[in-house]
Amino acid sequence: MAREQRGQRRPEEKDGLNKKLICVNRITKVVKGGRKMRFAALVVVGDENGKVGYGMGKANEVPEAIEKATSQAKKSMTDISLLGTTIPHSVIGKFGRGSILMLPAEEGTGVIAGGPVRAVMEACGIKNIRTKSHGTSNPINMVKATVEGLKELRTAEQIAVLRGKTVEEVLG
Repeated sequence: MAREQRGQRRPEEKDGLNKKLICVNRITKVVKGGRKMRFAALVVVGDENGKVGYGMGKANEVPEAIEKATSQAKKSMTDISLLGTTIPHSVIGKFGRGSILMLPAEEGTGVIAGGPVRAVMEACGIKNIRTKSHGTSNPINMVKATVEGLKELRTAEQIAVLRGKTVEEVLG
């Protein structure tokens, strides 16, 4: 009975992470014998407390691709600087031809963002933000641009330490 039976799902591990499936692409390779189908999945993982990562996985079956993408996302998790429930300052994240403008918002605004960007913000734990996507609408590039922008965020305390000044001197 060591083999997994068809139709039964593996128990979901409880690690306190928020996993979001962004997209699943079907890839077709034409070979001499016909068409060979594979699947690629994009997953975003976050702890809703300032850590977020994304991953891509490819496999012959969709659940395997999602599993690979989830493990890749867990490995690529990075810390994001937050200011309460929003971001400390406005930032533009760029990847390829896509760019995401992210603006801090006051309490009660909510997450104003489109599909893939919204998933990254919710996984990261950002509750109040305004975003605008420019350029590409490709979900993979949008997620990468969003995470690149979030990595650039710095709080006033972090900048003060880097410059060797106090927070009051940095803020003016």
